Amino acid sequence: MLKKYFHQSSNSGKLILLIGCLLLTPLVVLPFFPNDTKFAFSFLAPSLFSITLGLVFCRTIKINPLAHWQHSLQSSHLTVLLTWGYGCFIGAIPFLLSGKLSFVQALFESISGWTTTGLSVVDVENTPNIFLFYRSFMQFCGGLGFVLVLVTFMQGKQAMNLYNAEGHYDKLMPNLKKTTRLILQMYLTFLVLGTVLYSLFGMPMFESLLHSMSALSTGGFSTRADSIGAYHSLEIEIITILLMIIGTTNFAVLLLLTKRKWKQLLRVSELRFFSVVLVIFTPLLAISLFCTLYTNVSESMRIAVFNIISALSTTGYSTTTYTEFPPFAIGILLLLMLIGGGFGSTAGGLKLTRVYLLLRITAENIYKRCRPNHLVTSPFYYKAQGKTPIDQQLTNDTIGFVSSYLILMIIGTLLLTLTSNSTLTKAAFEFASTLGTVGLSIGLTDNTTNEGSLIIQMFGMILGRLEIFIVLIGIYSGIARIKEKRRRAG
Repeated sequence: MLKKYFHQSSNSGKLILLIGCLLLTPLVVLPFFPNDTKFAFSFLAPSLFSITLGLVFCRTIKINPLAHWQHSLQSSHLTVLLTWGYGCFIGAIPFLLSGKLSFVQALFESISGWTTTGLSVVDVENTPNIFLFYRSFMQFCGGLGFVLVLVTFMQGKQAMNLYNAEGHYDKLMPNLKKTTRLILQMYLTFLVLGTVLYSLFGMPMFESLLHSMSALSTGGFSTRADSIGAYHSLEIEIITILLMIIGTTNFAVLLLLTKRKWKQLLRVSELRFFSVVLVIFTPLLAISLFCTLYTNVSESMRIAVFNIISALSTTGYSTTTYTEFPPFAIGILLLLMLIGGGFGSTAGGLKLTRVYLLLRITAENIYKRCRPNHLVTSPFYYKAQGKTPIDQQLTNDTIGFVSSYLILMIIGTLLLTLTSNSTLTKAAFEFASTLGTVGLSIGLTDNTTNEGSLIIQMFGMILGRLEIFIVLIGIYSGIARIKEKRRRAG
């Protein structure tokens, strides 16, 4: 049926094959944790199935160069949607075969991992090391995206369509393959540096690797129930903050940083806006905590800085619980989770650039109403690539996305109040964390959460990671393809 209705090019097979190979990777930890060998089959079975299925697709589904739809961006959205759907489904199988989780819980954990959300139904204190590695590895790969990894080994028009369809918009180099390889190189370099720094300041090597993978991918899965707060270390918190900032920064901006192009770097509007948000909201949160929970100014500031960056970067690491936070502090974190991280990074949320543009568009609209009609301006902003005009197309795209995002936020929050029987504030916080792929929780998501709430959050995570329109265009493309097949058959 899948082949009949979605007769894609062999890229579908390549992506399924890639997922199968990724599922084999957790087995590399078995020499270090031999007691976990009994779980090897839980990974081998879905991996071999995916590799076999991928090879079959590659051999039987051929590219038809005359079929226009195969080369269209809409078709690429469908490929990406199906790949992510398959990846999340097959990624749940190891949890299910091990008997650790129910099907819905396993699917939730898989989606949370691949989408780099970080909400979890796993008791990490009693989870085998191979599954702890698997969770963080999912986030590491999910931050990059299946397509970005695959494009490293392919090229051509379809590769560019797939790259764009997965939400990657920046070409750092003239050649797409060089772009993806450069991103991988930067990503792996920061992973090594993060792991080494964590180890130097007392974190065990295995946990250092896992926390580095999750921090860089702005994922937030931890090996401790109390997350980063369990280590009670200022140095570890500072390292985590640096990794979260790197993870939430646009890859093109990171390239400017590595090339030491300071003048061009400081012009980037998104980076400036990020700094402004931190300067405004960090002291506000610190004051709120100082007046209600903590009597120490330095402790209030320390907690504020870490959790502000965790929320804004959509990482989801925490150094404290939020159950006793005052409403004002909860509101700040909720707002920052909605704003989200850098455009073209591993972060989720609306994205800093879109929020910045929305504010600029709003200010420009107000200014137009107040100024003489004969005055004409040409608004612009700075990307890593240089000066960019804020034209009508960009304005429409920004307003359309923000509107869709907020509508989903409202619907998800209301549904979550029904399934979780929680207050509106708690439901809004949890769904903002879900849709923004953040991972911070106010206590509604754990191994006792009912399946209805988990299902709502799963939809939120997928829509948040694939940025809504990719999902909608993919569904539309699939329906159109089915109709076309039926029309030809009739």
